[in-house]
Amino acid sequence: MEAIERLGITEELRRLMARYVRYADHQRWDDLANLFTPDGTFTPHKPDGTVWLRMNGRDEIAATVGSSGGPGVTLIHHLFSDEIDVDSGTTAHGVFAMEDIVTRPEGAGVSETIPFRGMHGFGHYHARFVKVDGDGSWRIAELKQTRIRLDFTD
Repeated sequence: MEAIERLGITEELRRLMARYVRYADHQRWDDLANLFTPDGTFTPHKPDGTVWLRMNGRDEIAATVGSSGGPGVTLIHHLFSDEIDVDSGTTAHGVFAMEDIVTRPEGAGVSETIPFRGMHGFGHYHARFVKVDGDGSWRIAELKQTRIRLDFTD
């Protein structure tokens, strides 16, 4: 693969992840889920390495991630440095340093899935990407979020 093609794919994947965090911040859950392959997975982990949630497929991703939003909820996601490896013209993987802040309104319920009113997290997204047939766009096949630190407020 030529260097210019590899750079082009790398930029497409950076833009894909930028859309992911923008859609999250604007609570556009269906748009966010459509960045995944139909059978894509998203698995956030706790700082101790255990799985927090496991989501399979676009519908489950939209519904589960969407439950963290709603009226009065402010979501802020940042992506920092990235390490993207292009494996072929149709597959790639990467790691993206990230930070997220979730602020839920006063009186918001706390549950096992969302055990906080406020959260400030730090960690990394580990992504596997595929280029889909049809429109030739890149999609997230697998996204794993690992955490270095999570600070909660209630």
